[in-house]
Amino acid sequence: MQGRKISQLISRRLAKASLLAVALVAGACSDGGDETVQSSVKGGAETAYGPQAPANPSLGATGAAAMHGDSGSSDTTPFPGPGLDDLNITEIDVGGVCSVIAVGSDGYPVALCTRIPDTAPVVHLLDRGSGSPLASIEMVPGALLGGVYGYLDPEDRLVMVDGNADLLRIAHRQEDTAWVLEVEETTALADAIPAGQSVTSVSPGYNGEVWFATDGGTVGFADTETGSVETIQLAEGERIDNSISTAAEGMAVATTHALYLVTKGDDGAPELGWRYPYDRGTARKPGQLSWGTGSTPTFFGPDTGSDFVAIVDNADDGVSLQVVAAGGDAAGESVCSVPVLSEGGPGSENSPIGAGRSVFVAGTYGYPYPRYPEGAGPSEPAEADFAGGMTRVDMSEDGSGCHVVWDIEVLSAAVPKLSTADGRINTILSTKSGNTAAEPVHAYGVIDADDGTLLVRRELGTLGGDPLQLAGTIAPDGVLYQGTLGSILRIEGTESR
Repeated sequence: MQGRKISQLISRRLAKASLLAVALVAGACSDGGDETVQSSVKGGAETAYGPQAPANPSLGATGAAAMHGDSGSSDTTPFPGPGLDDLNITEIDVGGVCSVIAVGSDGYPVALCTRIPDTAPVVHLLDRGSGSPLASIEMVPGALLGGVYGYLDPEDRLVMVDGNADLLRIAHRQEDTAWVLEVEETTALADAIPAGQSVTSVSPGYNGEVWFATDGGTVGFADTETGSVETIQLAEGERIDNSISTAAEGMAVATTHALYLVTKGDDGAPELGWRYPYDRGTARKPGQLSWGTGSTPTFFGPDTGSDFVAIVDNADDGVSLQVVAAGGDAAGESVCSVPVLSEGGPGSENSPIGAGRSVFVAGTYGYPYPRYPEGAGPSEPAEADFAGGMTRVDMSEDGSGCHVVWDIEVLSAAVPKLSTADGRINTILSTKSGNTAAEPVHAYGVIDADDGTLLVRRELGTLGGDPLQLAGTIAPDGVLYQGTLGSILRIEGTESR
């Protein structure tokens, strides 16, 4: 799920959710064995999952410093995951929903969370060995609670926007035996933002600037050294309900109507590179949090790692992956459009995974969110069973088109992450396929990216609340951190230890 919307999903009614204390569960997890999902292979061949875009010099550790892994939102990591055997799973009670869990070069996880029950934004510093909270700092709330998207800079400082529209850098340090979180830098954005709009996301530019977007369609960047802020307004009537992504080509953002690339012009101001309209359908779908694409744009490609930008549209009859050229002579033009999720449901609220020539799309159609954002409007149909699904699409070698490699039935309850080190997709699975009163059973799942085979399905038992389609993060030591309703799961394998 896209983290900007988390703040609107949490209410006092959810405070009754059971928040468990930190507990080892190697023995508590149900040992149901491995389950294999049959894949529908439709051609294609095994590929190397690279290259990735060059490391962003304004971002922390590649693969672990941002919600979607890197500033291009590839949802990949160069680190291997927990593995397949001897898993040790702990639950960390943070009393909130953590939309961002980033890990710094020092190995310490930093979590940006929405606290239950008062919906206050809180930043937690976690112990790198156990995940236990070491320090916390409460931030100024706003209309959207501000800063539900954030990232770590090269100095391991969390970059976010608070409810006052202040762009902050939050550092952590140890004083004697105690750890401290503190705001180290503040850049005011309020004067550059139209009244009634709120910042929804931030991402680092490759030239040191910090890009941001508002819900009302204003995008721009700040120079935190000088304090200068520059913005432009996108098309009237278009909202931004997902995060932004940055690559050497510029900043990509999807509104409720179109995909854009915005660049920094020669005059130092943002300018429109291109606009690509997509089929937004006639209404919001169940399992979608807004009317339009649910995708944070994904940069990927076989040459530079950011040759293309991908989103999933919201067409009525069935959704398609849309791949657009990021730069060059064909910038802003469609490279291919291919139907996806034929074994699942026609909708995705998640950012696609992009790696080399391959894109992976996870379906969220019918996902039973506990509530929907204010102003989301009715869905069409009013309700549906959670259908899920996952599809792999590969670009042709000559770059002229794309095709489905595999399409599987799977219920992913989190944003999946691909490890390019081991070729495995890590996620949290759900058994809930309908809108029944029964609570779903969740499990840690590992999927082979080559053929879509489910390699591991480890039930979590009573641990962890609803994953809410949150994005997990694989740390450099192979530990997976996954946010749920009220807690963080820490999944460690033999190789991690």
